[in-house]
Amino acid sequence: MDQFSAHLDRGWDLVQRGDPRGAELSARRALEIDSQSPEAYNLLGYVAALKGEFDEATEHYRQAIALDDTYLEAMLNAAEVYVHPLGDFEEALSLCDQALDLAETDDEVVDALLLKFDALLGKGEAEQAGELCRKFPEGPFENPNHTFLVGRALYEIGDLERAFPLIDDAVKRSVKNAEAWYYLGLLRDERGDSHGATSAFLASRDLDLELGTPPWSLSRETFEMTARGALASLPEELRRFVREDEVYAADVPGVEVVVDGVDPRALLLLDGVNPGAVSTMTARVFVYQRNVERLAGSVEHVAAEIRAALEREISATFLEADGPLAVPEKTLN
Repeated sequence: MDQFSAHLDRGWDLVQRGDPRGAELSARRALEIDSQSPEAYNLLGYVAALKGEFDEATEHYRQAIALDDTYLEAMLNAAEVYVHPLGDFEEALSLCDQALDLAETDDEVVDALLLKFDALLGKGEAEQAGELCRKFPEGPFENPNHTFLVGRALYEIGDLERAFPLIDDAVKRSVKNAEAWYYLGLLRDERGDSHGATSAFLASRDLDLELGTPPWSLSRETFEMTARGALASLPEELRRFVREDEVYAADVPGVEVVVDGVDPRALLLLDGVNPGAVSTMTARVFVYQRNVERLAGSVEHVAAEIRAALEREISATFLEADGPLAVPEKTLN
């Protein structure tokens, strides 16, 4: 193996080991040998995304594509970042269409279609996303992750009958797939199987806890401070329903509340509501760091995700149940 390839291989190995800084160093050493290597720029993009540096990631991916306009892997990697967390769905769709023109295998087609599906849903084009699902190749899929992702797409458009066997099969083929267990819980719940749903949700919760935190993850103290700051930024009409001195952080919801029906991937929970009239109720706030950071994708979006979740939960718990106290819509924006 030549030195250039050795640096790239080591870089991807370090990615798998959860060492993005070491992987970045390997990629840059590869670039010292070949400054026009699209593969090295693709690795740099992947590393930047792991570190939560998403604009930088897309720059590296774009450079890789500029050096090789048939580089399908870089197109798909860039599209994934554009879908989430950047939310630039037009860019994602453009890249997905380019990738579909280049795709030669069923796996490549499925990868591109799945990302295009997510981009269409992100734009609110559910009908087009549903139509796209008809283009998925017929299973069974050799890649168990494709089995899950196609099943998830079908779930998202409401095709539960087709989604269930795929998700069920995905769990059997990849028992460590936390996402598959979570969606199996959702599907079992839809079928009225509350016991089966709880079992699946608990399995998903346990697997989520086994996963490492992102490299940019906040310390618990900083996360709690960020949560308190997000709460303090709410309008008084919402803030008055919670106890600002009782904001607590945990990794994920506890087993006892999941068994009681709380979503294991909930961002936060309002608890300890005082009995009596709605106008005198206040609640403690439990904020779940693993779930917030998974959705946020980077440090910059953590506070916004917490604030949005607080707005939703406070409104649903207190205001929607008590019309006269409803907050004017403009205060929720």
